[in-house]
Amino acid sequence: MTTTEGVPPNQTTARPAIDQETIQAVIDRALRTGTGRLVMDELTEMEELLRGHIGLLLPDAEAAADRLWHGSLTWYQCRARLDGIRRQLKQDLGDRPLAAHIQVTQLARDCQWLLVHHRHREGS
Repeated sequence: MTTTEGVPPNQTTARPAIDQETIQAVIDRALRTGTGRLVMDELTEMEELLRGHIGLLLPDAEAAADRLWHGSLTWYQCRARLDGIRRQLKQDLGDRPLAAHIQVTQLARDCQWLLVHHRHREGS
């Protein structure tokens, strides 16, 4: 086995562990942002956190979708949702509180979907 600076190749690109409780807490907090006055700093923070969590969850979800039979209804629905999440990640946070709130809410729902599917794959 070849190593790079003493580290096995499969460990050089290791992703951080997925802390499901922390991700769920961020999702819950993000979904509550619309219950009071909309504060751009809070919405910006939520957007950054959600994007980070989605970034952790998305590769495994896409790999799981690739293992499905391409052409099945389940594969199509999963691919469509994942493609929608990718498009959503390309959107900038709106510069007005309501637009930012809508963006954060969508990111939270996307993150929740990814987390539910991650839990299902992990069996927890």
